[in-house]
Formats: sequence, C-alpha cells, structure tokens
Amino acid sequence: MSPIFPHSSPRWGEGEGEGLMTSDEMLKSKDLQKAAEDFRHLLNRGYPRKATLELLGNRYRLISDERHLLHRGVFSSMDSESRRMKKISIQEIRNKDLAIDGHNVLITIEAGLSGRPLVLGDDGFVRDISGLSGSFKKTETTEKAIQFIIHAIKIMKPRQTLFLFDAPISMSGELAQEVRSQLKRETLSGEAMAVKVPEKILIGFPGVVATSDTAIIDQSKKVLDLAGYIITKRIGSKSLLRWKIKPLGG
Repeated sequence: MSPIFPHSSPRWGEGEGEGLMTSDEMLKSKDLQKAAEDFRHLLNRGYPRKATLELLGNRYRLISDERHLLHRGVFSSMDSESRRMKKISIQEIRNKDLAIDGHNVLITIEAGLSGRPLVLGDDGFVRDISGLSGSFKKTETTEKAIQFIIHAIKIMKPRQTLFLFDAPISMSGELAQEVRSQLKRETLSGEAMAVKVPEKILIGFPGVVATSDTAIIDQSKKVLDLAGYIITKRIGSKSLLRWKIKPLGG
C-alpha cells in the first residue's frame, strides 16, 4: 500500500469504526483545512500529486481518512474547471443514452445513506472517502441505493441506461441481475452487466457517463454526478464536507 495511506490509520468500514473521524471532526480540523489549502496551492503550481500529498500528510500528521479526503476532494484549478465544463444536470439527460459506473455510484450513495463522510470536490463532484470498492458487499443499504437510482432514471428519462459493474468484485453478476429485474419491472429501457474492466466501455461512451471517477471524467465528454444529485437532493447531505476555499489574493 502507498505510504500516502498508511496501514496504521484505519479506513472507513474497518475495525467497526474504532479510531475513525466523523464529518464534524474533519470540518473542525484546522490542520486538515490548512493542508487542503497548501495542496491546492502546490497543485496549481505543477507539483506532482502523489508526492505532494505524501509530503503534506506527513507534515500535518494526517490520518488515513484525512489523506483520502484530500486525495478525493482537492484538485488544481485547471483540472477542476475542465471537469466542471463536462458536468451536466439531470434535466439534460432526457432522450440521451446514459452509462452508469455501477459500483462507483452505488458506493457513494450508500455512504450518504450510512452517514459516512463524503466530500464535495473542488471539481464539483461528490465522492466518498471510504476506499471500500474492493471489499464492497451487497447489503440492505445497497437495495435502498438501487431504488434511489431507479427513481432518478424515471425522472431523467434517458433513451436507455447501461449499468456497468466490476466483475472482479464479489457478487457483481447477481447485482447486475437485480438491476436488470428492476429496470424491467419499471418498464425502463436499459441493461446491466458485470464486466472485467468497465472503464473500457465507459471511456469513449457516446452518450452521458454517470461517475465521479476522475480518470473516467477526464476522458469523457459529458458527465453526470448522479450520486451527488441523489445525495444532495433526495437523501440529505449531513455528512458532506465542503471546503472553505479562500478567494485568490485572500
């Protein structure tokens, strides 16, 4: 594991919550806020992301959750602006083809339902900070998250919807089958599949891609923050952290 996220600092979902920070604790951390400001400043000047995060993490003695928060929420002004220009609203989805990054969207919505910390990134996308994708397990919360997504699809009215789940993650095939059943039950045009590398389909998809994955966003033309919409407009955003960004020259 990269030294950016040391083993000594537990992640969300590990150790039954022992030693983990709440959203309120993170918001009150002056060191975390200062680290975010320094990180943003250095990224804007072209410093390498990974090495800079490690340097600041060590300087401010940040634990794993805090480093994840910086990693998923702080970006250079250039990257942030580029992604914001690709972001579209749910009102723009009607009659367009929509591809959903299944685990990415589900895990983020589940974090919101469970009260785990989320961050509104500098680029305008909501992300969880759990790093749970590899150990994802289907639960009752997953069922609720799927229902929120299906409801959103009914509102957005895309021409058709393609859900893509990571086949290497346990029970992905069953998850895809459940989503297919839900789409059929609601008479929504679409498909759900578990594929080895969803990115190969998502990157270059001719319609709109729903994800908060920066690598996919950077290589897509139109992106929907579906999880962000559901969390802020449907679930409530009590666990969502927003950076206090100082104005230039401030």
